[in-house]
This record gives sequence, C-alpha cells and structure tokens, in this order.
Amino acid sequence: MSFLSAVSELLHPAPPPSPPVQQVLDRIAAIVAPMLKADPAFERHLAAPVEYALGYCDGLIAGLPGPIEISHHAFAADPLVHALFATADDVGQMLGRSQAVRDYLADPACYASDHFYALFAARRHEKRQLGMSVQGDLVQTEVPQRVLYFADQTLVEPSCSLEQTLRKLHLRAIDSLLLSFHDHVEALRAEREGLRSDLSVERAHLTVLKGATAGPAYTVHTRHIDEIDAQLRRAAAALLPENLVNALAEFLHTPEASLNLTPVSISIDHMGVVSDAAGSDVHTINFPELNARDRRHYLVMLARVDREEARAAVERVRDQQHRFMLI
Repeated sequence: MSFLSAVSELLHPAPPPSPPVQQVLDRIAAIVAPMLKADPAFERHLAAPVEYALGYCDGLIAGLPGPIEISHHAFAADPLVHALFATADDVGQMLGRSQAVRDYLADPACYASDHFYALFAARRHEKRQLGMSVQGDLVQTEVPQRVLYFADQTLVEPSCSLEQTLRKLHLRAIDSLLLSFHDHVEALRAEREGLRSDLSVERAHLTVLKGATAGPAYTVHTRHIDEIDAQLRRAAAALLPENLVNALAEFLHTPEASLNLTPVSISIDHMGVVSDAAGSDVHTINFPELNARDRRHYLVMLARVDREEARAAVERVRDQQHRFMLI
C-alpha cells in the first residue's frame, strides 16, 4: 500500500460493515480460522467479497423451484413426485425416518401451521436394463433402456413458514462456501506437515551420505532438499493470515465455482424409463441439481408437507422399529 493510500484511509476510513456482512465475518473467524482476524486488513479486504457472496447466495436460494407438495397423494397426482420415490410408502418412510422432521414435530412451535416447509434433496441415479417397448401395435422385448431413479431422499431445515426456511437455507449456503475454503486451508496445512516430514527424513539421509564418501549422490540429494525446503516455504507463506485473507477474498468473488445449481430436464414414462418419444405416458420433469463442497450432485427444491401426515409417518416408523426390537 502506498503512503498516500494509507493517509487517505486514515482520513476517510471505510464505513463499518452492515450487520449481515459482520455476521459472515464472524462466521469466517469461527469456521475458517480465528487467526485470520490477526490481519489488520481483515474487515477491509473481506467486506466487499462477503457482500458479493451474500448476493450470490440470495440468487441461489431464490432460484430454488417449489414449494411442491410431498405427500402420499402427490405421489399419484404429480409426475415429478412419482419419479422421486419408488412407491407411495417411501414418502412416509422418508418423513418418518427424518431426524429433522422428528425434531421439528417435537417443538410446540410446529402447531403454528398445518403445513411445514423444507428443502427436499435427493441423489439422481440411472441404471441400464433390458425391457419391453410398445410402439403402436409393435411390441419389442429385450430393448436396452435407461431407468431414472432417486435415492437418499431427505428434508432440510423444516419450518412452519417458508420465509424462515429460506433464511436458514441462506445461512447454510454461506456456511457451505466457508467450509469449502476451510477444506482448502486444511489441505494446505496437510501439505505443509507432509513437506516438514519429508524434509526431516531427507536431512537425516543427507547426514548419512555426508559421513560416507562425498560424491554425485550427495550433490543430488542436497539439491533435492533445497527443492523441498522451497516448497515448504511457499506452503508456510500461503498459510500466513494476510495471504489467506487475500485468497479468501478471491474465493468469495467466484462462489459459483464451489456452489451452484445446474438445471436438468429429463423425459420419462411412469416406470421411470428415459424416453425421447412423445406420448401421454411420457412426462418431462425439470429440476436443479446442487453442486456443493462434497462434490456429489443433489436434486434440490422447496417442499411443502402436511404436518399430520408427517406425524403419522413418524409414529408408524417408531412402531415398526419397536416391533423389530421385540422380534
């Protein structure tokens, strides 16, 4: 920073961060590394990138489709819900086994509404099989087919108000970005520790060579130690608070690289067979897939669930578990 820039900042200090930005700055210290606050430019360098990331997450959450009804009835009435579950009973199994739903129903606040809202997520899979195809009067057997199905269905952040669910999901989106950068910091630390170990081993080996006849092997080994030492210095420098703050600022200016929604459109029949042909039995389902820090893709959309249907599902699952324990 130039002298004139430093004087200008003293005479015209930057305004304090807004409450949402300050909340994320506090989360950065808690999730990424407390030592980042040791950098005098922590707030000044990160305020604008954090504000940009907050706006990106606003758009990401606003882009979620729904809410769609997740229920036993919707399985028969909605082609999308029909595709998301293998059977109508699987809807109840998901509701009954969800710890998030159980926790929500245990809170007296759940009685504020007959329905609750949540983020529905599931993983998309495809399998190949040989099946039957009917085209007009022509019936073919042993036809190669692609079958779409979903697994790991779950509900996230249930709440009796859609606005509250959206607020919680926004915080989760920000935390996901910070956790992704935390993973990067942990990888740097692991690299540094690995280089330290390698350097220690190589220096011990060099001591043995030094005690023997000095020659080309000693020279080559010395050069190798210098290379490891240079790598270690770079790894250690990357972990300095000021360098981590700069790296985090760049990371938050490109949040789409670590957290994004990809639109998907697939035409399937009532059995989940992917089809390019048009027909009354073929429906096109549209949904976004979330790409986040664990690199697995999840279908995501907002869901609306009847509270009493969820409560009955929880009771059925508890009864099944109790019977299983008795057997």
